Amino acid sequence: MNEEEQVLIHCLYFTANRFARNMTKMAESTFNIGELAPSYLYMIMTVKFHPGITQKELCHKLSIAPSTSTRFIDKLEKQKLVVRKSSGKETFISLTEDGEKVYAQFRVSLKELFDDYSDVLGREFSMDLSKMLHEASNKLEKEK
Repeated sequence: MNEEEQVLIHCLYFTANRFARNMTKMAESTFNIGELAPSYLYMIMTVKFHPGITQKELCHKLSIAPSTSTRFIDKLEKQKLVVRKSSGKETFISLTEDGEKVYAQFRVSLKELFDDYSDVLGREFSMDLSKMLHEASNKLEKEK
């Protein structure tokens, strides 16, 4: 194995990004729900499980910046999938009836995505890899 191959194989940054690009392609072809990128669907899911969630809590749960969440929420609100309700300085986000329908479609697609990559990687390996990546991300976020 030459030096270039060694760097590419052993560099977590490169390998993680390569993996993320492959997963994004697979997710985008599986989650064919309107004009929403997969990231928006995970936001819808989080709001589904936490009706009335604040933007700050949403940012924390999804590990995204406030500016990103504002852009996402604006788009979801424009598509009438979420509503914002303000009370003092806090804004609370909830799903609309259409947002609930999109969530139901997403759950079906999410299972399909898992089945698709599990067919390639193996079910147990897929679950183990997801758990390891989650734990690694938690550790790296704590170091910030």
